[in-house]
Amino acid sequence: MAKHLLSLEEFSKEELHYLVERALMLKRERAKGSVHRQLTGRTIGLIFEKPSTRTRVSFEAAMYGLGGQVIFLSARDTQLARSEPLKDMARVMSRYVDAMVVRTFGQEVVDELAAYSSVPVINALTDLHHPCQILSDIMTIMEKKGDLESLKVAWIGDGNNMANSWIQAAGKFGFELILACPEGYEPDAGILARSRAAAVRPITLIRDPGQAVAGADVINVDVWASMGQEEEQAERLNIFSSYQVNAALIARAPEESIVLHCLPAHRGEEITDEVLESAQCVAFDQAENKMHIHKAILEKFIA
Repeated sequence: MAKHLLSLEEFSKEELHYLVERALMLKRERAKGSVHRQLTGRTIGLIFEKPSTRTRVSFEAAMYGLGGQVIFLSARDTQLARSEPLKDMARVMSRYVDAMVVRTFGQEVVDELAAYSSVPVINALTDLHHPCQILSDIMTIMEKKGDLESLKVAWIGDGNNMANSWIQAAGKFGFELILACPEGYEPDAGILARSRAAAVRPITLIRDPGQAVAGADVINVDVWASMGQEEEQAERLNIFSSYQVNAALIARAPEESIVLHCLPAHRGEEITDEVLESAQCVAFDQAENKMHIHKAILEKFIA
């Protein structure tokens, strides 16, 4: 039976640590000039209902960097736009490719594809989870800060798919997580409850971003309006205005803290240009690490 990556919740701490450590090793080997060919002769299908730059290019670069091949399908190129049953699509695609990497809206899409697929289904983003992104973020933190379990991570802004996956990561890896979200924009309550039950350090939800960053080793932020929420943009700009990651907020955190942003950034909204371009911000290292963690994931799930 194929193993799927749909969220972080179904994996152990050891399994997730393996992926991050393997990605760090692949990155070091690549820097030394090693050529990776573990997936020669293998093919993945990228099935993207939501557009992407970094996720698409990093998965393609990862697969080509392992010697494999990529077929990219946008929403208009698949039967998803023509209402073909997902179970039919899953069983057909399984006969063409060695894994499906899916970026879509509803979590039920990847769940159903996985239920009928005989090859791995990898969640490259849904409205509920963003597991691959959080693993690349964890990789970046380990590069910059070392041992995760001693760290405090702050999440500032919307309780979105990124926040949900950060909560799951805290429950698995054992670091402290504090989320500052406006009222009405909290993360998924079920995910929060289950992760808190498994966590060894606090997972806290508050309103005040200044309180969240106090003592934080890592400050994490994302856009205020994600894809599919464009009609809420004006309302969200008003609601989230006090959640901007700017110099005044960063000044309330330790000087050695680092700032993460999964990109693309709306400069002047959720983060200022000054902070994004500062030495504390590691967003571009974080973006590179998407490719390395995708290599580790593809190698583990396909090879």
